[in-house]
Amino acid sequence: MNNDEKKTETYKTGMVNRRKVLGDKHVDRALESSNEFNGAFQVFITRYAWGNIWDRPGLDQKTRSLMTLSMLIALGHDTEFEMHIRAAINNGVTVEEIKELLMHSALYCGLPAANHGFKLAEGVLKELGKL
Repeated sequence: MNNDEKKTETYKTGMVNRRKVLGDKHVDRALESSNEFNGAFQVFITRYAWGNIWDRPGLDQKTRSLMTLSMLIALGHDTEFEMHIRAAINNGVTVEEIKELLMHSALYCGLPAANHGFKLAEGVLKELGKL
């Protein structure tokens, strides 16, 4: 990992956003597992995903979370979907809003995708004590 890249304002902003949205535990685990092989990727996602895109002024974090969940359902990225259910709750998305997003996804992503999304979301929401 290049320490100069970690000194940039974009990296610092990205780390603040990443911790706020995903939580310290998740970010700490990701950083602890960083090594010579994947370290550059950790810097990349912190700078570009969390420091640039998640910090853009055009949408609030709650809207970004809902959009992210929709895209992850459509693409079938289960692990990221579960992670972003937690992030959505951190960003103020309600259980009812998640339910409606999943209902809407049945129409546009297909019934199997929505069905699987409900199953994944329910597990995470139970784990968080929201159901």
